Amino acid sequence: MKATLSANYSAHAKSDSTHCRENSISLKIGHATLGVGERLMTTRDIRQFTRSPYHLLKRAAQYAADIYMEEVGKSGLTQRQFTVLYAVEQNDGVSQTLLVKLTGIDRSTLADLVARLMAQGYLQRRRTRDDGRTNTVRITAAGRKALRTAQPGADEVDKAILAVVPSSHRRPFVESLAVLAGKLDEQQKADKAASERGKRKMR
Repeated sequence: MKATLSANYSAHAKSDSTHCRENSISLKIGHATLGVGERLMTTRDIRQFTRSPYHLLKRAAQYAADIYMEEVGKSGLTQRQFTVLYAVEQNDGVSQTLLVKLTGIDRSTLADLVARLMAQGYLQRRRTRDDGRTNTVRITAAGRKALRTAQPGADEVDKAILAVVPSSHRRPFVESLAVLAGKLDEQQKADKAASERGKRKMR
């Protein structure tokens, strides 16, 4: 009888434990609460994050964006707006198509940015004489003033980012980023060309 009760208790306890784990238990550790299906991050998980190029680039990009907002955000220009203004100032009269290549910003987002900067009086857009389908973009006096106001802060962003990289790693770091950006640009061009060829074959 005692053995039977013990066996039954163990079975019920096991069943109840499983039921609780699967349906109702939440574990509170410190100030964090783990809900159903959640678990603590293991050393293996952390190691995977620290070795993931995507995760590391995302963290670095967020870090850079935070520094930008501290240094340049007061000027009223977002990081992308600054990038577009700088690219146009360096290539006045540039086409929007070339501006996409120079900035790395996709076509639809760039068109929206240019429209916003035009509304602020920082840019002007005109159709070219040779090709009425092509827009050229020029920076205005107000745009140059906004760029000059934001430029010192933007320079500080680069300095702050490189400051956390050991001096012996800074040049390889920047060169590696340049290689990555260049190769991704090449891949994007190749993919676009392949897509165009596929469309022509279907006609």
